[in-house]
Amino acid sequence: MASSVADACRDADLIVEAVPERLDIKHRVYAEAETTAKPDALIASSTSGIKPTDLQGPLQHPERLLVVHPFNPVYLLPVVEIVGGQQTSEDAIQRAMTFYPTLGMKPVRVRKEIEAFVADRLLEALWREALWLIKDGICTTQELDDIVRYGFGLRWAQLGVFDTYRVAGGEAGMRHFMAQFGPCLSWPWTKLMDVPEFDDVLVDLIAGQSDAQSGHIPIRQLERIRDDNLIAIQKALQANNWGAGEALARHEAALAKDAPEPDWSKPLPTFAIRVPAHWLDYNGHMTESRYLEAFAFATDGFMRMIGTDADAIAAGHSLFTAETHIRHLGEVSRDEDIAITTQVIEAKGKKVHLWHEMREGSRLLATSEHLLIHMDLNARASAEPPPAVRAKLDHVAQAHASLPTPDGLGRHVGQRR
Repeated sequence: MASSVADACRDADLIVEAVPERLDIKHRVYAEAETTAKPDALIASSTSGIKPTDLQGPLQHPERLLVVHPFNPVYLLPVVEIVGGQQTSEDAIQRAMTFYPTLGMKPVRVRKEIEAFVADRLLEALWREALWLIKDGICTTQELDDIVRYGFGLRWAQLGVFDTYRVAGGEAGMRHFMAQFGPCLSWPWTKLMDVPEFDDVLVDLIAGQSDAQSGHIPIRQLERIRDDNLIAIQKALQANNWGAGEALARHEAALAKDAPEPDWSKPLPTFAIRVPAHWLDYNGHMTESRYLEAFAFATDGFMRMIGTDADAIAAGHSLFTAETHIRHLGEVSRDEDIAITTQVIEAKGKKVHLWHEMREGSRLLATSEHLLIHMDLNARASAEPPPAVRAKLDHVAQAHASLPTPDGLGRHVGQRR
């Protein structure tokens, strides 16, 4: 922890300002930051609505200030709005657009600065209409939230606004949709330009209904539920390489590509995860199918290490699993940090024999024995690995040949210990 803003900003490449939404406070922080900051250090404000031009006023180097607006929970939602001011350099914008994907985030450049940018203007429009619906007794907060989360909220999470309506237009697309529903713009379907009086009566009405809706659930528990659901939604989207899931998949691939060279003489670290809530079953521990999924991810990690990665698959060769045997040796609970290491038992001809061990710290949780066959994907038949893969397999097999034989290797189901 630094003792001052100046100390914190010394030698930094990126300075993120997240102080209260008051220009005088922000300007005071910038002034102190610039006393030690490098001239080319980016200054990124997380303001929700102040234009960057207004923030740049007193800066010595206004060209390096921009808005980088994230969304709560920042550690799960990938999008950030990138907004430049009148004096922001194109270099600063491009550096931010390049840097934030390395954190697994999805930067979106806002083309013109405007108060509240894009997302908060959309949220404000929905919020104002929602206030009217509650105030006029059309629905309760519970009913309105149900309409969102059981309906169009699910569509928006994967398609956004315009792709949702494009699909609604059918084969004729967006032009047909707009021709069909364009006249609605002149109908009395919104009070968007009219704001209800924000008085104690309205506050009491909404607060009371909100308390009745979810006041019995502690805030921390609601946050946990929200985060669990966000993770599950993004993992589902990742399986289809779509939306927020595409950003997650790209980030994980980059992390795997940049992983340091392993110590080939030891069992290889091939997969690690903090057990998410949706991996648990009705008994409160990790369900059996997730053991196989985790070991499958470990096999994928090993395959990337030896060169049978996405590029290899595109070139027409891969490894298929022919046989698997899993031993469940200990319970795995939510939020446990589990890690899998992989040992090559044998790699001859078309066959690769692997041994996985799953641990939480030093505690052995499960083992899995796999027999893999190298395949020609075009012929859909077994085949010898390409020379580069063969060389890597031989290298690992030779390095692992001196490792102790794993306890439990070759066991069959029901065999006594």
